[in-house]
Amino acid sequence: MAKIAKAKTLYVCSECGAQSPKWTGQCAACHAWNTLTESVAETPSAHRFQALAKSSPVRRLAEIEAADVPRFTTGVGEFDRVLGGGLVPGGVVLIGGDPGIGKSTLLLQSLAEIARERPALYVSGEESGEQIALRAQRLGLIGKDSAAADLGLLAEIQLEKIQATIDEQRPEVAVIDSIQTIYSEALMSAPGSVAQVRECAAQLTRIAKQTGTAIIMVGHVTKEGSLAGPRVLEHIVDTVLYFEGDTHSSFRLVRAFKNRFGAVNELGVFAMTERGLRGVANPSALFLSQHEQSVAGSCVLVTQEGSRPLLVEVQALVDTAHVPNPRRLAVGLEQNRLALLLAVLHRHAGIACFDQDVFLNAVGGVKITEPAADLAVLLAIHSSMRNKPLPKGLITFGEVGLAGEIRPSPRGQDRLKEAAKLGFSIALIPKANAPKQAIDGLKVIAVDRIEEVIDRVRDLE
Repeated sequence: MAKIAKAKTLYVCSECGAQSPKWTGQCAACHAWNTLTESVAETPSAHRFQALAKSSPVRRLAEIEAADVPRFTTGVGEFDRVLGGGLVPGGVVLIGGDPGIGKSTLLLQSLAEIARERPALYVSGEESGEQIALRAQRLGLIGKDSAAADLGLLAEIQLEKIQATIDEQRPEVAVIDSIQTIYSEALMSAPGSVAQVRECAAQLTRIAKQTGTAIIMVGHVTKEGSLAGPRVLEHIVDTVLYFEGDTHSSFRLVRAFKNRFGAVNELGVFAMTERGLRGVANPSALFLSQHEQSVAGSCVLVTQEGSRPLLVEVQALVDTAHVPNPRRLAVGLEQNRLALLLAVLHRHAGIACFDQDVFLNAVGGVKITEPAADLAVLLAIHSSMRNKPLPKGLITFGEVGLAGEIRPSPRGQDRLKEAAKLGFSIALIPKANAPKQAIDGLKVIAVDRIEEVIDRVRDLE
């Protein structure tokens, strides 16, 4: 019997795509641990090196006419906001999130609305056509005058067949659900491997740029919450969106981390209902707890998510520690910054927490990363320690420096207007953010030191 040649294997890093002839605990290129996965070595002829976009001659920058990028709506207002105003012809969007959080639901709803006016195609590599039809029926997309009546559906995982269908149907929007299930015959490795994900994403991007079809790819996430596959996947696409939120909660957040056609850090807020995801017109109401009376340890922060100001309630609980090492726990806020702020509070305001457990929480499951939350965190901690609620109708924002100074935050005027619109009456803000003109119904207190903040709060009680 003739011996069958054994396929040569190598190990590929799932983070950077570097190759190694044998397995090692740490990648030699990016130094990430436990990221090398076994893969089949490809023959040189299997690789096709082509540009992702059409080449053009060298032109002087002054000769190029800048024009606004044409867009068209997705039919879902909050989705349009995150995308920067809508989809761009030829643009490639990558959306990731935990299983069951609502990625397929949102895209099916959006594609059904798009199909009313322009050709659209839904390519499913994880579900059959019957399963998608059942979901569409549950969402109310199938029926008399249904939104999804003209939506094209293809259950396929082979890249070449998907490419042929797009060339034949010429849809203006195509959804690939998901990129980890697609494979190309040009490669021998299994679907979901680093080589397959990288090659399929590059081919789909090439199709989008050549045909003008806007392509939305769904991506799986790892247990750490980052997109699965090589890091180059995020560099290939034009826009990267992440679904956030707890699957046990009815609220979902979609955040933009990369957008070549719009601003990043935009936030879309959705509520999961029996009829699918619905945009939330006033997201600040989600993150504000409705207390019958004022409670200690609660402070309202005006944070900025992209172009949208949001009011979020920050809660703190300070309790006597019963162990030698007091606990410091922050949910929705930065853990390391909590220890820093407690040191500032002790050094410059004389308030010590070295024998206290300190717990922080941002209500509603929102994640706050901007330093403008510092002042709200300190006020909530101070209120919980004294067991006295802050003055009713108080909002705040501002960064606290190590020297005890209160630093300004960007777009302070927009934050104040949002707070006044929602009925808040007192604003404790950095002196550099003080408005030049008075805002109706809002008393502004400008401060520049943490000691002054504590004194002004006590004066208001």
